[in-house]
Amino acid sequence: MAAIVILGLLLASNIDIAGNNLPNHWEVIQLYRSRNIGRLRLYDPNHGALQALRGSNIEVMVGLPNSDVKHIASGMEHVKWSVQKNVKDFWPDVKIKYIAVGNEISPVTGTTYLTSFIIPAMVNIYRVFGEAGLGNDIKVLTSVDMTLIGNSYPPSQGSFRNDARWFIDPIVGFLRDTCAPLLVNIYLYFSYSGNPGQISLPYALFTAPNVVVQDGSRQYRNLFYAMLDSVYAAMDQSGGGSVGIVVSESGWPSAGAFRATTDNGATYLRNLIQHAKVGSPRKPGPIETYIFSMFDENNKNPELEKHFGLFSPNKQPKYNLNFGVSDSSWDISAETNATASLISEM
Repeated sequence: MAAIVILGLLLASNIDIAGNNLPNHWEVIQLYRSRNIGRLRLYDPNHGALQALRGSNIEVMVGLPNSDVKHIASGMEHVKWSVQKNVKDFWPDVKIKYIAVGNEISPVTGTTYLTSFIIPAMVNIYRVFGEAGLGNDIKVLTSVDMTLIGNSYPPSQGSFRNDARWFIDPIVGFLRDTCAPLLVNIYLYFSYSGNPGQISLPYALFTAPNVVVQDGSRQYRNLFYAMLDSVYAAMDQSGGGSVGIVVSESGWPSAGAFRATTDNGATYLRNLIQHAKVGSPRKPGPIETYIFSMFDENNKNPELEKHFGLFSPNKQPKYNLNFGVSDSSWDISAETNATASLISEM
């Protein structure tokens, strides 16, 4: 990785959905290429987006949505069909790097009913990849959010919630045994806006002039590093000291809610890019990071969800950010339904 930041954009899946006014798949991929964006996350295996990615040399994280997890866990025939249709039919013309099984499935949120299926689903896909000779090329993983962290202060004492250990420990073990990273969605905006009395805006925007948290010999001037290192500490406790972290979603809205402004969004994203190049006090080195999201999307709710985009629907940039491969390679992820868009929905 040397001094390269692995940045990706999340592509939405509703690019072609009526009323969303987003570019089509081919236009989106051309925009990626023109901006030297080297990675992309799709929230589901949108075939239009995957077709447009052929020969682009863009590395892709393909998500299998929560609605598919139970089916994938229940039988190998469905898994083989899914891998054939959503992976092998595009490989190697499309550089699929990860298969993300589900998104933010958790025993402490509304996805509790899926928690018993996540490990069987990941194991089934891993086995089919092995049979197909893809096990060394495409990693099987899943994403979590910060609600699984029970203690995050100080970062060195980070730990998963006691009532979630039965769920997260086997995931960490699977990732350790298969040499795959954990996907973690980290949103400083929501941590700050939910507790502005305890978390300062400069600490959330990477602009604090002084050390905010002294944790032994480690010093923290921004919330991003503190949150990230609390997850590393939690994984150590769960036997995953060797498991890496990919920041699979992060962003800041430019309108629609408290402190959601274009200036704050620009400050956050520029500083996130710079800090992702360096790594945290606990784990120095570039951090693979995906920005949410590629486009503002007028069909989303609540209001602030419409304003996470780096680009407007007419493909004009909202911020002056450098995606050049010479010093940074950002990934924009995108959600994917039957169509396409950036972090997440193409």
